[in-house]
Formats: sequence, C-alpha cells, structure tokens
Amino acid sequence: MTARRITVHQIQQMKLKQEPIAMVTAYDYTAAKIIDTTNIPMVLVGDSMGQVVLGFDSTIPVTVEDIVRATSAVVRGTKRCLVVADMPFLSYQIDPNTTLKNAGKLIQEGGAQAVKLEGGLSVAPIVKKLTESGVAVMGHIGLTPQSVHQLGGYRVQGKSKFTANQLLRDAVSLQEAGVFSIVLELIPLELAKEISSNLDIPTIGIGAGIHCDGQVQVFHDILGLDPDFRPKHSGNYADLSSIVKRALQNYSDEVTGRKFPGHEQSFSWSKDKKND
Repeated sequence: MTARRITVHQIQQMKLKQEPIAMVTAYDYTAAKIIDTTNIPMVLVGDSMGQVVLGFDSTIPVTVEDIVRATSAVVRGTKRCLVVADMPFLSYQIDPNTTLKNAGKLIQEGGAQAVKLEGGLSVAPIVKKLTESGVAVMGHIGLTPQSVHQLGGYRVQGKSKFTANQLLRDAVSLQEAGVFSIVLELIPLELAKEISSNLDIPTIGIGAGIHCDGQVQVFHDILGLDPDFRPKHSGNYADLSSIVKRALQNYSDEVTGRKFPGHEQSFSWSKDKKND
C-alpha cells in the first residue's frame, strides 16, 4: 500500500493535540530518502542551500530554478513527508502575478505541497492572494535571512517592546491571511511563547526557544557536516564531518597503496563474457 503524504491539516492538528512538530531541511534525493524513513513529518527545501550546498555567503543568490530542481529531487526521495519549498529573494515581492507564477513553478514543476515566504504585515496581501488561489503557505518572521543586509546581520530580533509587538502583529496578520504555520527565527523565547499562545496555527522555531509548537533545523548543522560552523541554536546530534573525512582518507590511502580495487570489486572476462 502506497504511503500517503502528511497534509497541512495534519500539521495543524498536531498543535491542537499538543504534539511537538519536527522539521528538517533537505536539498537532494538521498538525504530526503533517509529523512522519509524517520518520523519527521515535514521537510523544508530551504534557500539555506545557498550557504550549505552552493557555497554562497547568504541565501540571496538562490534562484527559483535552484529551488525547483532541489524540490523535485526531494519529492522523488519522499513518499510520506510534507514538502515545503522556500520562495527565494524577490520571487514574491515584485507583484502578485509574478508571485503566483513562481509559486506555481515550485508546486507544478518541483512537486512541493506548500511554499514558504518571509515577512509579516508587508507580505500579508501576497499571502492572501496565494492562499485564495489554493496554495498552502508557511510564513516566516523574526530573523528573515533574505533581509540580512537590511537587518544589519544575523542578529536576534524582537528584543525591544516595540519590535516584539511588531512581530506579534506580523504573526496575527499572516494567520489572518491564511498561512498554515509560521517559522519563528532568532527571537527571544518569551516572545515566541506569546506569539505561539496567540495563534491557532503551529509555530516552528529555529533559535526561538522551547515554547514553539515545533522546531526546524538545517540538515547539515544537526549532522555536523561543516566542522567550522555549528550555530548556537542547533543540537549536537552527530559529527559526520570527521567520519566522512576519515572514510575518504581511507579510500585514498587504499587507492594509492594499490589495495583498492581488489578482485572482489573487479570483473573477470572469463566469468562474465558469456553474459554479454
């Protein structure tokens, strides 16, 4: 029997049942296939691929085509997870028609079940246009990486009373516009608690503390794939960089030492010729 994908309705029901929601990023088929064997219900094809996959210093250079290609790979690697695709920088801020066209690409060509975009009150009309058109949308407020230059770097947001109230208004406006959940990034845990308690939809935290309805982390961060970068908000679940490095060094040593390949990795003409 073919597994059915988790729906946005099921994600919303998890908040009502007080079931914490785990979410992780993925950018390729192999990672997605592994994630799909766990009980993680949601996968985000994040524009964080700009840093962890493409080697940029921010998410800003990531294009719609980059996300479409990665999303299609993740969708092929999953049967159960709800796949959410990020809308990249300037893919939704120009005008409603461009926004619908780009969201349509992520869903029709990429195969995503939902899209995510950054911003609060300023993007609420765009979100409403998408949701009224039948697109499932996840919001994202707090630190919004696509606005990193405007924000002056990757800093905790909502620390003052004014900015905290602004973020609360942003969250409510997104809920009213029809988002099914909201990512809260790098905000004080007290503010995350207030926002979460004022919303009927799930909040998904990243660096937002213990009171969110769920958590999202970057695949490469939680697995320790970059030995030079481990953000404070990321859990320490593995140190794969050292394991991968050791495996590659062992492979190189065996090749240069003429130990690999051996007979067991080779094909014999006398044995295999009859199968031509």
